[in-house]
Amino acid sequence: MKNNHIFKAVFILLILIGLSSCTDREIIQVENSAAPIVMDLSAEHLFLDKNFPDNPALNVTWTQAAYTIPVEIAYKIEASATEDFKTPVLLGTVAQSIRTMTFTVKQINEACKSLALPIDVEGSMFIRVTSFLGVNQMSAVSNATSVKVTPYAASPTYDFQDLFLVGASTAAGWDNSATNSNLLPLLKTADPSKYTFTGYFKKDVTDAGFKIIKVKGSWDAQFGAGATAGTLSTDGGSGNLQVPADGYYKLSIDIDALTYTLETVTAPVTVYTNISIIGTVNGDDFVTDKQLTQSSFDPHLWSASAITLSEGEFKFRANNSWDTSWGGSSEYFGTATQGGANIPLASEWIYDVYFNDATGDYTLIPIK
Repeated sequence: MKNNHIFKAVFILLILIGLSSCTDREIIQVENSAAPIVMDLSAEHLFLDKNFPDNPALNVTWTQAAYTIPVEIAYKIEASATEDFKTPVLLGTVAQSIRTMTFTVKQINEACKSLALPIDVEGSMFIRVTSFLGVNQMSAVSNATSVKVTPYAASPTYDFQDLFLVGASTAAGWDNSATNSNLLPLLKTADPSKYTFTGYFKKDVTDAGFKIIKVKGSWDAQFGAGATAGTLSTDGGSGNLQVPADGYYKLSIDIDALTYTLETVTAPVTVYTNISIIGTVNGDDFVTDKQLTQSSFDPHLWSASAITLSEGEFKFRANNSWDTSWGGSSEYFGTATQGGANIPLASEWIYDVYFNDATGDYTLIPIK
């Protein structure tokens, strides 16, 4: 018992000493003593050439921001269509007290698009630099300077990961080349990790099975059979995914969880003579049809490669008639319903288009 009392006394004494030392510590405050100043832009005028998107276009340099004690400073570089930076666009962020950054033709052109600067017309882009510590703490903003920029027509903003079916059990066969128009995309969903595809798969073929790839023309990012049933593997040496028999299936995958399901579905009955796109995207007011090509592997899958569509809206329809048409409300991908709303398209561009008349699933992918 005596030793126990001694231990408690020593413990309490150590706590009191610790509290005393905390109160004696100096509180260090970090403050801005000067803002970063944009010292130089490498050009006063930029004519952006779409033929050289990866060429350097603009270099921004600035002096170091000053704080009252040595700290690790980060910087963000912003662009704006107006000098007040009411709606700025982030060009880039650097850390480790770097004080220069170079932007490519494509990066500057994409910024012009975000700022709604007119195409093929010289306009002003304002640049500024903001220093900060941690997560946007203790920021200090530089003065603004400008550069005259002539942008070109930029591809639509398309921040989605596409996945494509490849393999002898699918329309594509094992040809993963970018020019293979039979590489069919899975339908994206509201959850960016989940995809579906409904269509015909074959089992009784040589080298049966299929895989899923991220990029046309590349095997670098692929999904094959995992170690256990219902799982996926990203290993390039993984096995092929298999269907139990020829027929129609709904494939659902989760690329984060690396899982998949295959559900048998009833074979569609109605086969259409043709499927087309009609709408203001064709340059008129729902007069002209742009025909899609029917798959020889699955007659319910239709596509068109590299077709130009204008800003506007459209529907899919069968047999060039309004007797059967499909519409929806979401741009780029979704599930259209018969008699649904006009599908919106915000940007004129060249697109690959895919449509499934059995489900109404559609995908538009802008060609970059």
